[in-house]
Amino acid sequence: MQQCSPSNPTKLERICREEWEKLLKYSYAKLVALYPRRLEAVIAAKVSVFLFYDRVHIITWNVGGAMPPDDITALLGLHVGDGNTDMYIIGLQEVNSMINKRLKDVLFTDQWSDACMERLSPFGYILVTSQRMQGVLLLVFAKYYHLPFIRGVQTETTRTGLGGYWGNKGGVSARMSVFGHTICFLNCHLPAHMENSEQRMEDFESILQQQQFEGQAATGVLDHDVVFWFGDLNFRIDELEIPAVKTAIDNNKLTMLWEKDQLNMAKDSETVLVGFLEGPLKFPPTYKFDVGTDTYDTSGKKRKPAWTDRILWRLRATAPFGQAPNAGKRGSVSGLSSGTKVTQHFYRSHMEYMVSDHKPVSSIFTLQFPYKVDMPLVTIMVEDEWNSIADAMCTFKAAPNFARSSWDWIGLYKVGFKHHKDYVGYVWAKQEEADYHRVTFTEEELPKGSGDFILCYYSNNTSTLVGVTEPFQIQLPTSSPAGSPSDDSSDFTSEDDSTVDGMKTKSRSPSPRKKKHRTRHSQSRSPSHSRSRSGSPALPEMKDLKLQPGLAHNTTDGSASGNAPEGTDREKVSAEAGNTGL
Repeated sequence: MQQCSPSNPTKLERICREEWEKLLKYSYAKLVALYPRRLEAVIAAKVSVFLFYDRVHIITWNVGGAMPPDDITALLGLHVGDGNTDMYIIGLQEVNSMINKRLKDVLFTDQWSDACMERLSPFGYILVTSQRMQGVLLLVFAKYYHLPFIRGVQTETTRTGLGGYWGNKGGVSARMSVFGHTICFLNCHLPAHMENSEQRMEDFESILQQQQFEGQAATGVLDHDVVFWFGDLNFRIDELEIPAVKTAIDNNKLTMLWEKDQLNMAKDSETVLVGFLEGPLKFPPTYKFDVGTDTYDTSGKKRKPAWTDRILWRLRATAPFGQAPNAGKRGSVSGLSSGTKVTQHFYRSHMEYMVSDHKPVSSIFTLQFPYKVDMPLVTIMVEDEWNSIADAMCTFKAAPNFARSSWDWIGLYKVGFKHHKDYVGYVWAKQEEADYHRVTFTEEELPKGSGDFILCYYSNNTSTLVGVTEPFQIQLPTSSPAGSPSDDSSDFTSEDDSTVDGMKTKSRSPSPRKKKHRTRHSQSRSPSHSRSRSGSPALPEMKDLKLQPGLAHNTTDGSASGNAPEGTDREKVSAEAGNTGL
């Protein structure tokens, strides 16, 4: 959870202590939504500089074409988590991309994405975006109440296999603005084998050069405020022979191995690595193991153990080239003069997972920013309960600078959903010239039973959810005929070299019929009497932002489409086949 804290409490003497403590109980997202006037007053008085904290959990794993294990709870840290993780970033390599498996993935969710969504959705995380290039897969999840503040989502892919024609090697990335600060996540699978260290560096540099984003201040990967680079980077341990490496591992003399690590040594000589930081490698090499064991390779190949699976980060340089802050330093904390700071809390492997010849690696970071006031583009107001069909309405207000589309819609979601297509029902967002807009859900768009639900505003122009409410209850009379609800059975497809696109849902009615709501509610409830809702950290919920198709460049700044929300571009089946293993 994000927290807001004053940098200089002595300046708060003019503010009522009770009011201040009340503000500090909320996350940033909820604070700006529920208390904008109080927050504006604090800012106007220039009594404090707030700090925004974003906790990011990153995982990289070369799964070697294997199916997901039965339980990934420990990998995600859900068994020991304190609930304060804001985002999960999962980078996988060698996800099975044989032709027969890829054909299944076009029709259904790929099993790794599905496993992650199934496990994270009960904790309130939704899939923000996903990018797949053959076996290289990148998944970005966030708490649902952060969605209105995650904007400008774009993805890129770069093939480097077979001279750039094959996607078994290369990089996939996702960039976005989080509370006004730009972040880029880059998942790479670089060339294998001991002798290809220079080729790995060349491929990495090629990926950085080719991946350019449109319509943003940060056009290249390294232009972002923070960059996370991770994946099966395939760097090996030089000079030492296999017996010496295994002896060092057995005696926990990992420092000796780290000094001979190719990536670690390259940091002192490769210009492209300037500014990249990595925590100390205090865990044994994560490659190569006999599948199903903790035993290093006993096959005829007898690969030397190596730290192939890595997680690094970089802060945008504010100093002249070659003098980037903390360049060349090793440590878990880094920061810019502007106040941006990254703190690494741990960096570890997970030896208990044995489905692949690689062990997964994970790390948790806290990103600290001087926060920027960033109100949701759309604020939705809804009553605490819907006890009858006549209650099924809400009021929304759009920010003055928000460009609406005639294809925008408001979706009704059951708490625990996985992505933005997983709605129960939807209505088109009205386009009248007014400060406040009221929409009514028809009977057919409402659920049969009772439960906790959330309303979300979907922007067609940005292909993202730009407004959310807190959970509210729906308890309709059981005798009332109910419309056809949507099962939480929507799937999404992913294809080679394209962002995951269609989160195909079961057939729902096309454009909702515009029925008159009861005048009693229409006239008696004004926007000022409807309770404005923002995300509540206490109740989990899942949503997913729409992901756009494209061969190499994908952006959420899509143009308006004439389809109803469930309509998606037709998937094409790629004929690319197979992963090339290490």
